[in-house]
Amino acid sequence: MKAPAEKAFPALPAALAGAAIVFAAILAYANTFQVPFLMDDLIGFRLLAAPKVGKTLGDLLLPHNSLAGGRPLLNLTFALNQAWSGPAVWSYHLVNLVIHASAGLALFGVTWRTGRLLRAANPGMSAGAPVAAGACIALLWTVHPLQTEAVTYLSQRAESLMGLFYLVTLYGFIRSQQSAHPGRWLGLSAAACFCGMATKEVMVTAPVLILLYDRTFVSRSFREAVAKRPVYYGALASSWILLAGLMCSASAGARGVGIGAGVGWASYLLTESRVVVLYGKLALWPAPLVFDYGPDMLEREVLPVLPFALLLLAGLGAAVACYARGRKVLGFAMASFFILLAPTSSFVPIAGQPMAESRMYLPLAAVATLLTVGVGRAFGRSARYVLGALVIALAALTVARNHDYRSAMAIWEDTVLKRPNNARAQNNLGTALKYLSREDEAVEHFKTALRLNPDYAEARFNLADTLLSSGHAAEAATQFQLGLEIKPDNSVAHCDLANALSALPGREVEAEASYRAALRLNPNFTDAHVNLGNLLLRKPGNTAEAISQYEAALRIDPGHLLAHYFLAGALSTQPESRDAAIAQYEAALRLRPDFLEGHISLGNLLLDTPGHRAEAFAHGEAALRLNPTNEAARQLAARLGLTP
Repeated sequence: MKAPAEKAFPALPAALAGAAIVFAAILAYANTFQVPFLMDDLIGFRLLAAPKVGKTLGDLLLPHNSLAGGRPLLNLTFALNQAWSGPAVWSYHLVNLVIHASAGLALFGVTWRTGRLLRAANPGMSAGAPVAAGACIALLWTVHPLQTEAVTYLSQRAESLMGLFYLVTLYGFIRSQQSAHPGRWLGLSAAACFCGMATKEVMVTAPVLILLYDRTFVSRSFREAVAKRPVYYGALASSWILLAGLMCSASAGARGVGIGAGVGWASYLLTESRVVVLYGKLALWPAPLVFDYGPDMLEREVLPVLPFALLLLAGLGAAVACYARGRKVLGFAMASFFILLAPTSSFVPIAGQPMAESRMYLPLAAVATLLTVGVGRAFGRSARYVLGALVIALAALTVARNHDYRSAMAIWEDTVLKRPNNARAQNNLGTALKYLSREDEAVEHFKTALRLNPDYAEARFNLADTLLSSGHAAEAATQFQLGLEIKPDNSVAHCDLANALSALPGREVEAEASYRAALRLNPNFTDAHVNLGNLLLRKPGNTAEAISQYEAALRIDPGHLLAHYFLAGALSTQPESRDAAIAQYEAALRLRPDFLEGHISLGNLLLDTPGHRAEAFAHGEAALRLNPTNEAARQLAARLGLTP
């Protein structure tokens, strides 16, 4: 740092700076602990909770799903959260906050220790400047509202946890240059690099960035850097082998990543030319922030993105110029910005999400560094007040942005307001409305999503499901069929189509065919077995096959309440199976003692079975306690001579 910038940063104890960073993180994110599971959280939580039921450690670390595959450390943290607080969100947010605050401290360590390296080469530098400057950078980074998606949105823990490991990798290397025991710090650095590779694929650039840092601040050339630490760089490079193995164990294509995802590299590169400039703009002016930019912002023409491409080239040129003039901090900050964004903003398409604010989690550190140095040079001693005001303003914006996450309805309303042409946001707002029983409004948003993207199968299925629950079975069946033309391998949609068809007179044969199609795609689909059993019972002579469907469901899931209940009903129609029917009703009531229909059905069956009146009496009383106004409960009470 040059002398004019030093005057902006008075001496500051490192411990006080660290405490300020942690305190700022807590203040900025204290209002996130009630933010619910959103979008991918809902899928990921169900998948990561699965190891609780007879899964191995390997299944826990490397689950076979498209959201968390290939990220064992991320999976482990979520599994520990699930064991700690179950479906309660507070522990997930607490861990995210701890990760973010720790990353802020690690960034402070990186920037402070880098300042010490610069001071060693420039003895005239103030001893207190590195700590104060590093604290400003870390504070700006920690409270910046652009970080909210990586911290508040639970599924993006992958980004913040990887970011923590990335910063620790760099910090360990820097400390090795200032320690009497460099091997210990290099070992920590290499271990953190491996941990980052096991968390998220963006860690792939860490060995490259470490080598660039070494060349910039420590060694005179890349060759010298590697020659002085061959074992260390060999260890960093070997972490790529781990990453390659983990990526092979997962399905990148299922995440919408890669050329096979339906987006060409040229189109994606054009798109990212614009996106990277937008990232930089949001880092300097964080508005509007958008939860989901959607997959519909792909560029295919050169001319519209030419100004953005020229700005990118100017940024790269500025980085080279800074290196040429010996401005190490500025040059490294600008270079690291582009290196950190390269995995998600270069030639490998991420079709489902060309832009996501969480990807700026680490690159924002480069912008915070440039901003801190720039303000220091521009304002001199007054810079501390300017930067302090910036920290306060950014923290206030972060608190306000976190409020947008307070519910699924709130975040999707905000997203649709800012990006009304985002079909996915329209669909997800419709889903949130449906959950609140606002079906008419939900239908309109599903239809809007389909106007924007007629091939959006999920919106078709959601529209159909909403129509079905609203009593419009014929319209629902049509929408399910249209959706299945787009995505014919969706077993749930086949089952839902069958549910709609079974509600329409004369379409039982089609309904049965759809249930069987669902079961061909997923033989372990318990609800399809149960619903097929119910359909078969409606036709004379199919009781035995219906019973076999219920039994199949119970073999897959012995705790399936309705499978026990409907199996009991089917068995009760056969006099020789009444004892078995009673046993199935009892099994259902053990699973759910307040199951009103179970008490009523079992009470009637016991009453019709000689010698069981006293037991029937007990179930009649239980039914009246649960709902004294229920007509079926009152009829059972009348048969038993009970007074409602």
